[in-house]
Amino acid sequence: MGARGGGSRKMAAAGGIAGRSATVVAARLPLSACLLAAAASLAAVKVSAVEVTTPEEMFVENETDVKLPCTFTSVEVISSAASVSWSFQPEGAATRISFFYYSNGKPYTGKDIPFKDRVTWAGDLNKKDASISISNMQFQDNGTYICDVKNPPDIVVKPGEIRLRVVEKDSLPAFPIAMVAGIVIGTVTGLTLLISIVVCLVMRKNNSKKRYSGFLWLPVGWKKTAQKINSWRFLN
Repeated sequence: MGARGGGSRKMAAAGGIAGRSATVVAARLPLSACLLAAAASLAAVKVSAVEVTTPEEMFVENETDVKLPCTFTSVEVISSAASVSWSFQPEGAATRISFFYYSNGKPYTGKDIPFKDRVTWAGDLNKKDASISISNMQFQDNGTYICDVKNPPDIVVKPGEIRLRVVEKDSLPAFPIAMVAGIVIGTVTGLTLLISIVVCLVMRKNNSKKRYSGFLWLPVGWKKTAQKINSWRFLN
């Protein structure tokens, strides 16, 4: 028992010494090395992502063509591995249908899709544009359109989604009243501010042109000089 107890105490002591040694080594590391190690750890955890931007909602007239805009940003250079995929979720449906894929300069469409022979590529990956066009829109084309872009090693965090509504011809919704009111108020406020700035500048310019027109008091014998100075001030 005594031998085993002594062995345990020796192991504990050795462990304590090792722990203190590691602490001393870490304390002796230069600050720059610690910062580099922390930066490396953050870089390992960070994951690049493509950010996709699309309008939230669109309205299009029946039997007309529409362009579905989709743009993206990526910190990586656009390479041949970049790809774009579009899918469609019909109104009231729970599943999505992939109907368009673009990669390496070539578009691909499925055989049994709602937009067969109606969808065309309308983007430019070099300009970070992943838009498509669909011709002859029908009422059954109502639903949500999803734009997904990949540019390895960047990955998409959240694809862009467009809620599209097909309406009767000449039935496109007008601008919302709130939007019109906001535009009018913003315009009036901007004009008022501009007029105020112009008035202030004009008044400041006029004030700067004013000159002191009083007499210049000089010692006796300098009367003629004072008269000449006052005359010059009035002329200018």
